[in-house]
Amino acid sequence: MLLVLIYNIFLIILSIIFLPIIILAFIIQPKFRAGFFEKIGFYSNKSTSDKPIIFHAVSVGEVNAVKELIKEYKKANPDKTIIVTTTTRTGQATAKKAFEGIANKITYYPYDFFFSILSFLNTFKPEKVVIAETEIWPCFVTLAKLKGIKVYTVNGRISPHSFDGYKKLKFFLKIILNNYEKIYMQTKDDKERMINIGANEDKVEVMGNLKFDITQNITSDAINEYRNQLKTEKYRLFIAASTHKGEDEIILNAYRDLKSKFQDSKLLIAPRHPERYEEVISLIEKTGYNWGKRSNNDNFETKDIILLDTMGELAKLFSVCHIAFIGGSFSTTGGHNPLEANIWNKPVISGPCTFNFKDVYRIAVENKCAVIVNSQEELNNELESFYSDNNKYKEFCENAKSIFEQNKGAIKYVLERI
Repeated sequence: MLLVLIYNIFLIILSIIFLPIIILAFIIQPKFRAGFFEKIGFYSNKSTSDKPIIFHAVSVGEVNAVKELIKEYKKANPDKTIIVTTTTRTGQATAKKAFEGIANKITYYPYDFFFSILSFLNTFKPEKVVIAETEIWPCFVTLAKLKGIKVYTVNGRISPHSFDGYKKLKFFLKIILNNYEKIYMQTKDDKERMINIGANEDKVEVMGNLKFDITQNITSDAINEYRNQLKTEKYRLFIAASTHKGEDEIILNAYRDLKSKFQDSKLLIAPRHPERYEEVISLIEKTGYNWGKRSNNDNFETKDIILLDTMGELAKLFSVCHIAFIGGSFSTTGGHNPLEANIWNKPVISGPCTFNFKDVYRIAVENKCAVIVNSQEELNNELESFYSDNNKYKEFCENAKSIFEQNKGAIKYVLERI
C-alpha cells in the first residue's frame, strides 16, 4: 500500500509540474479533455443500481473486442446492471452505438488518482470490474481490492516490447497484479510473460482471444444498402483500413499500380485518426484521381477514391470490399485487427509490423486468409495476384470462413468464470 501511495503522490506532483502543457494540450486537442470532469471524479448514478458489473474498454479496438462478450453476458444475466467505461472520446462514441439498449450507463473511466477512483467506486458500488486487454491501473486495483470489489483482466496480452519495460518494474507490479481476482490472457506466451512480471501463477489463465468470437454484425439488406449507396456493383473495392502516417503514400502508390492494370478497381481509404483527414486529403489530391468523402455520400460511380471520414462504419464496409489492407503495419504501431475483414470472408494484406496481433496474424497467415508483405513492391505484387488469380482469391475467401470456427470459444470460457 505504501508503494501505491508513493506512486499516487508522484502522479499528482507530475501533473502539477506539467499543468501548463496539459492545459495547452486540452485547448489544442479537444480529444484530450473529453470526459475530463468524470475522469477526475464527478460521477452521477441516477440510472443504475448497486452492485453492477463494470466493463472497461479503453478505446475503439477494446470496445470492439469485448462487444460480443458484453452482449452474451447481458443475455445470460438480463437483470444485471451493466456499466461500460472508456478512456477516449472515440471509444465512448463507439460504446454508445455498440451497447445501446444493453448497458445501463456508459461513462468515462477515472484517472488513476485516489480521489478520482474513490468517487467512481463510491458512486457505482460495483460488484465486479472487467478490464479489457492489459490495462494496469495500480491505484484502481488497490482501492478496489480494499473495498472487496473483484477486478478481472480479460483478453490480456503483453507484447515482447512491453514485456521488456514491465520487467524493470517487477518489484512494483508484483504487488499490483496480485490485487486482481483473475487475469485471463490470450496465449500461453502472454500467460508466461504475465507471471514473469510478478503475477501469481494461480491467478493467470489462458482464455484464447475474444477477437475470434466476433460475428457478422449487419444483415444482408444492410449490405445491399451499402452497395447501393457506394455503387460498388460493377467494381472491385480495395479498402485501406486504419492507416497511419507514412502509410497513405504506400497505399496510393499501390492503388496507382493496381488501377493501371485493373480498371474496375476502386479505393476506400480510412485513416486511423480523424485529425489526419486533411493531411490524407492533400495526398489524395496529388494523385489526380477523382475523389470524394463518405460524409458527402459520394460513390464509386463518379469517384475512384473515397475517404472514409465517418465513425463506426469501417467494420461494416468490409462486407462490400474485394480485399483489405490493415494499417499500422507499415509503421511502428504494431498493426490492427485483421479479423474485422476476415469475418466477411475477405483476404487481408498487412505490412511487416504486426506485433499487436502477433498470434492472430500467425493463425491467419498459416490458414491462408492473410498475407504479410515487407515492401511497396511486395504489396503491389500481392494485390495484382489477388486481382488476376481468381482461384487464389477464392481459396483465401473460403479459408477466412473456417478460421473462426476453429478458434472461437473465448467468450464462453470467460462467462463461465465471471
